[in-house]
Amino acid sequence: MKKWIILGGVSLLFIAGLSYYFLTQFKLVNAWEENEEAIVMANKVWSIQFTEKISTESLRSDSIFVLDDQGKKIKTALSLSDDQKTVYIDPPKEGYQLNAKFYTLHFKKDLESSAGRNLGRDTSWKFVVKEDLPVIGSKDELNDYYKNLLKEEERTSSGGWFSSDTSESGMSEEKSSADKAANTEYSQTNNQVQGVDEADIVKTDGKHIFQAEENEIRIIKAAPEDDMKLLSKISYPGEFTPNQLFLHEGKLAVIGNQYHYTSNPYEEMEKDSKILPMMMSTKAVIYDVKNPAKPVLIREVELEGSYMSARKVESMVYLVTMHHPDYWLLRENEGLDIRPKYSDTASGTGEKIVSYDEINYFPESKESNYTMIAAFDLNQPGKKAAVTTYLGSGEQMYMSKENLYLAVANWAEYPRGNWTEMPAPDTTIHKFSIKGMDVEFQGSALVQGTVLNQFSMDEHDGHFRVVTTKGYAWDESRPSSNALYILDENLKPTGKLESLARGERIYSARFMGDRIYMVTFKETDPLFVIEASNPAKPKVLGELKIPGFSNYLHPYDENHLIGFGHDTKIVVEKGAGAQPRILTDGVKISLFDVSDMHNPKEKFTEIIGGRGTYSPLNDDHKALLFNKDKNVFAFPISVYQNSQENEYDQIFEFQGAYVYSIDSDKGFELQSKINHNTNGQPSIYEEYDPAIKRLLYISNTLYALSPGKITSHDLKSYRHIGTLGLR
Repeated sequence: MKKWIILGGVSLLFIAGLSYYFLTQFKLVNAWEENEEAIVMANKVWSIQFTEKISTESLRSDSIFVLDDQGKKIKTALSLSDDQKTVYIDPPKEGYQLNAKFYTLHFKKDLESSAGRNLGRDTSWKFVVKEDLPVIGSKDELNDYYKNLLKEEERTSSGGWFSSDTSESGMSEEKSSADKAANTEYSQTNNQVQGVDEADIVKTDGKHIFQAEENEIRIIKAAPEDDMKLLSKISYPGEFTPNQLFLHEGKLAVIGNQYHYTSNPYEEMEKDSKILPMMMSTKAVIYDVKNPAKPVLIREVELEGSYMSARKVESMVYLVTMHHPDYWLLRENEGLDIRPKYSDTASGTGEKIVSYDEINYFPESKESNYTMIAAFDLNQPGKKAAVTTYLGSGEQMYMSKENLYLAVANWAEYPRGNWTEMPAPDTTIHKFSIKGMDVEFQGSALVQGTVLNQFSMDEHDGHFRVVTTKGYAWDESRPSSNALYILDENLKPTGKLESLARGERIYSARFMGDRIYMVTFKETDPLFVIEASNPAKPKVLGELKIPGFSNYLHPYDENHLIGFGHDTKIVVEKGAGAQPRILTDGVKISLFDVSDMHNPKEKFTEIIGGRGTYSPLNDDHKALLFNKDKNVFAFPISVYQNSQENEYDQIFEFQGAYVYSIDSDKGFELQSKINHNTNGQPSIYEEYDPAIKRLLYISNTLYALSPGKITSHDLKSYRHIGTLGLR
């Protein structure tokens, strides 16, 4: 008996030792499959992550290099990430040549980690270069694409770190379109780029107000302001939820989520039809609202998948969705058709399936999502929409008047479940040119780190600029860092700033022509002032450290910047080795003086409430109403005060909107508090119906909209004028 116990113990020790040996080996994390030939674009930047820090002495052109099909070494550049675990292999200056039949990327076994371990064996990857995006072309190719993803998942783990089916959400040479309203009689959505309209829950044409709320669209006659009228309602069944609007010359586009319910079980439907049914889609419903009292349905465009974002340039709408197909069903039934679907009443009734020849794919991507982009003209409801489809998703979107950019974090490149540290992905930027109905892929580029939101990206004088965070602020063993990357019109690197604010992450950014502002945070709020008139050599000119953070930045004028975020308090903990705690406090508004770029100053501040105080503007820039000439800075807000008995308790105080005036010499002055409380009585807790969601103005009248009512106010005295109940 003892003999068997001893033998069992020895076996367990051997297995444990063997497991430890393999788990602690220095190796590539995102290794390519053996004998697999990769397809890449000409400007491919290889991002190779290792399990350990790499010895800088062993990182040489003879340890990692690329050979062409004739065995000739290609001139590439090697660089290391801040944590020394990722190697970046830049392409030749003019990109990889298309006349080579193939290239081979080599990793020599003498490449060492900082701990002295080497790779143990030579490794090589073969790849070919394509000029344009390849297309799937056939059912077999599409199935093979997804079967390879299934193999990868089975090889690494049963799941992933995160689902990739997630979505959205500077003045450059132009001013913010909120300022543009100063020259008109009514306000517009607070858009990022002038001339590029963003969909929102409220729109106005200066006479009428259009509001998306729950399952209906409300069309309100705004004048006279003391006698507003609800002209019409467009109600929808529970399967459709409207949540975004565009308005253009008497045409209203209502964008929302469409759910397709069926009495048959999902599995039975796919067995019967061999085509996966469309379960969720994004639908744009177009109305003629020249007579607002009688809106007329004129068109519907529907794309399978969830809503990512949308933009409008003049009468052209660009609608972008992400679709995550149930490709795991191919394990049981390879005959299934998992192509995405769409419909457009301008081209007939019924669903259409995207042709195999029209499904493009990003060759370096291992994403399972489809991205669909539909372009359609509000002024030509009978003209068929142009739908382009790509295998590979985007998470954030930025659009100028000429180009659309999608940013996707490369989570799918890293194996899941076979290592102990969470990966710190990089981001691929995809560029598409926009010209009327034509949406054409222009190229891709890799930047280190991840993108926070659309304000982290910008296009200016032919260059694309983006700020990113690499790593995680909470990971002290691999401190995060932040960077600015500037790419030319072909997405080739032009200039960069790296290793900014180590241990922190980006909370907000704003691009204003040659000036770039970026806020990072962990314990204090550094505002970086960057000058980029020479795209090849951007420079940090100034830095300001203050308590709190701004998660939205808005231009006031060329020398002043408004920051909107939260105040913070540092709580010092007792005990040896105790770390201080950071508590988020009230909403904080700051006016920064950046006239001296080398010495930025927080000129004025306003703190509203205590912990728990929150404004939709903290997460959604479209919640802001700002006009410098009319001296109005207004936003919805819920205010809480701190309890004196417990630092974690909050006392509800107010729900509604605050209206401020701003003066660069006097600072912020609260002009009015607007609330939609029932019968004008103070509430004891937050409620849904009185929650003001948007503010706008028409001529000299301010309007506040909540789910339950709309109120009008004099824009100079803020005297209440009229109320219209909407329930």
